Amino acid sequence: MTATKTNERPGVRAQVKYVRTSAYKAREVLDLIRNEQVAKALEILEFSERDIARVILKCLESAIANAENNNGQVAAELFVSACYADEGPTLKRFRPRARGRASRIRKRTSHITIIVSRLPEDRLAIVRATEVASGAAAGNRGAAEARRQRVLRSRATKAEKKAAEEHDHDHDHEGHDHDHDHEGHDHDHDHSAEEIAATVEDEGIVDTQAEALAEIEADADASDESDESEEKDS
Repeated sequence: MTATKTNERPGVRAQVKYVRTSAYKAREVLDLIRNEQVAKALEILEFSERDIARVILKCLESAIANAENNNGQVAAELFVSACYADEGPTLKRFRPRARGRASRIRKRTSHITIIVSRLPEDRLAIVRATEVASGAAAGNRGAAEARRQRVLRSRATKAEKKAAEEHDHDHDHEGHDHDHDHEGHDHDHDHSAEEIAATVEDEGIVDTQAEALAEIEADADASDESDESEEKDS
């Protein structure tokens, strides 16, 4: 009996082509969600630290939307029946090296495919029994969606707080500089004429130009007096 090929498995699929990452890196994340329920798979991808997990998350959400809208299936009854990454074209680049040589840089690409299918009846019965026992009225899909919304709201709140702190910090610096400018301006105009005169007198500052003018005036007065005396004698 011939086994069904991976790319020929029944189910609803979504594919992302020409992803700028290697198939090896994508397969490491795909191995985490294979045969998992879509709610758990979404949670795993949401909290994964790999960058490629964001691309796989969008692909899985697309597959779930296809199953809901095109086939009328319930998201809570779906699981990841197959997921794989094929190698795409490799971009060749070169880096200059010593002695006129060049080393090759291979920029890998990949095609990611995710197939979701309805859970088998026996497994679906176990899931429903577990939900009833735990008192979960809503499906796992709704719980995962709620968790994801909380994470997004938390990230948005942190970003807003950081932006507000940076804005307040910049405003404080501007106000500080403005106060310094006013203080310097007031300090320049604080010195009155009386303070300047008192400082000159206390420190014994001598105005050489004033002394020279006084000497010239005294010589002029002396010469005028001598001229008047000579006129009287004559």
